[in-house]
Amino acid sequence: MTDNSQKKKNITIESEDNLSNNSDKKEPVAADEQTEMNQTKETENAKSIEEQLAEARQEAAQERDRLLRMSAEFENYKKRMNRQMDEFRKYANEALLKDLISVVDNLERALGTSAKDAGEKISGSLIEGVEMTLNEILKILTKFNVTPIESLEKPFDPVFHEAVMQEESDEQPENTVINEFQKGYLIHDRLLRPSMVVVSKTKS
Repeated sequence: MTDNSQKKKNITIESEDNLSNNSDKKEPVAADEQTEMNQTKETENAKSIEEQLAEARQEAAQERDRLLRMSAEFENYKKRMNRQMDEFRKYANEALLKDLISVVDNLERALGTSAKDAGEKISGSLIEGVEMTLNEILKILTKFNVTPIESLEKPFDPVFHEAVMQEESDEQPENTVINEFQKGYLIHDRLLRPSMVVVSKTKS
């Protein structure tokens, strides 16, 4: 009985040693797998971070382009508004000045008539007063960059001239302004009123 017990005991010890040896052998394998898994996770995390970084860079580039476009559009808008304001300032009084030109026409007609009848009906002081009034209005027109169009003996230009009639002439070439019924004016570089003129033609 004692021998059998001793044998069983030895077998148990051997089994425990074998198990201990086997467990010692498995531990390094488990550690390698864990290391590999950790490396895989780190690689995946690195890829994920790189992808997120690439996306963030792309979004930042898109936002930068959008901001640059908005900035350029705003600058163009400011320039356009400044041009419009300049145009508005230049031509804001156009209607008033056009009406004022009609007053100039009447004063010039009055002076033309008074020159013919100066000795009989109209006193010199009245003529002088009309001349002073006319000169003051012309100064106002000059202040607002209103200038008369020089038409007489110039080639007919439909942009600036309005032909009222044609008249035969030996002195001027054909399509030349030989008479002016109503003076034309410019405001800056824009036509305020065309000149009403008589245009020459060759004798038949």
